[in-house]
Amino acid sequence: MSSLIERDRASLWHPYAPASPTLPLWEVEAADGVALRLRDEQGRTHEVLDAMSSWWSVIHGYRNPIMDAAVQRQLTSFSHVMFGGLTHQPAVELAESLLSMVPGEPGRRLERVFLADSGSISVEVALKLAVQFQTATGRPKRQRFLTIRGGYHGDTFAAMGVCDPVDGMHSSFPGLLAANVFAPRPPAAATATPAGIADWQADVERLASQHSDELAAIIVEPLLQGAGGMFTYPAECVRILRTIADHYGLLLILDEIATGFGRTGELFAADHAGVVPDIMCVGKALTGGYLTLAATLCTGDVAKAVSSGRAGALLHGPTFMANPLACAAAIASLGILATGAWREDVERIGTGLAEGLAPASMLDAVADVRTFGAVGVIELRDAVDVTAVTRAAVEHGVWVRPFRNLVYAMPPYISSAEDVGVMTSGMVAAIKEATTQAVLA
Repeated sequence: MSSLIERDRASLWHPYAPASPTLPLWEVEAADGVALRLRDEQGRTHEVLDAMSSWWSVIHGYRNPIMDAAVQRQLTSFSHVMFGGLTHQPAVELAESLLSMVPGEPGRRLERVFLADSGSISVEVALKLAVQFQTATGRPKRQRFLTIRGGYHGDTFAAMGVCDPVDGMHSSFPGLLAANVFAPRPPAAATATPAGIADWQADVERLASQHSDELAAIIVEPLLQGAGGMFTYPAECVRILRTIADHYGLLLILDEIATGFGRTGELFAADHAGVVPDIMCVGKALTGGYLTLAATLCTGDVAKAVSSGRAGALLHGPTFMANPLACAAAIASLGILATGAWREDVERIGTGLAEGLAPASMLDAVADVRTFGAVGVIELRDAVDVTAVTRAAVEHGVWVRPFRNLVYAMPPYISSAEDVGVMTSGMVAAIKEATTQAVLA
């Protein structure tokens, strides 16, 4: 009988890969805490630590007893009902919990939650909201968006339209994507100067002024651009975008799908800047990685305007919106975060990443090493050999998924100092081995 991996190759299609991938695959046999048990194509078993939190989502670890119990309890009641005309306790509790956690200030407070299927869909909803808001307030020509270079907001069409048009992953669809307005990338957090920030601000203000009659909103990932290159920029830049949005009558959308729920050292990256957006997108860690769920939150002013507009409703409605199982998992995840222990966890992980990845800066192949909250990044001078680095990392007991020229870690919050030490030493060793082999070849 064919192995599971052989059967996979005959029928499945993996993300960002050809239909018959040459990249290696590993079968997951078990997952518990921070650990994965993998079986490779030769039938060998590997015990590894997941430095990726399964694409940044499994912040509380695998088989978390609190999370498991929450989903099991919901299963005894019902697993799904439509959300059109019906409601249920998990959805209401989740909305209330989210609204109690997000940034707010007098005069601007997030008050409404739209539950979506995924991060990309939450961005789609945010963009729709912005356009419907502008139309409802008498500015129907405002249907474009201002964003910054280097961003990534998802793989659906409107979301692709606000991703970087050149260096992003969606340059294959130029004729299908909306022509939005792209400002320069902000200065890097590590090297930014007041003069550099002022120059960048002038560029953004110029674009906002030139296109104000056609812009609905500004959308950015605050402080940390994820899939666009793990690039960090100063909190001051988010405050500048808030001021520009207010001056030109634009909404400010903050995409916190990757940065939300403690990853940067604050509950939300917006908290570093003291900024309240008009619309916020969250996802990934929302359910602790148990089920797919995201949310789009907006202020009362946005909700009121859209609801009183000609359409009379937000024009979106997923079949599995507010899935009760996913909502139950999310409530449990937010409950764990509400204890506040995540702050100590993120600080511990950040310290371990900084110390453990520092030796990588001595490697000739490495251009930069940086950390931010519980995020650690090794930037190579050239494109990473994904196969070589991944295989070497597995041999050192670590699961990573490099991309572009980056090898990075976003460990689960339950990772111990020892776990982080294994992750970082494995990453450094894998890069050293893979780049040395490339030079010898």
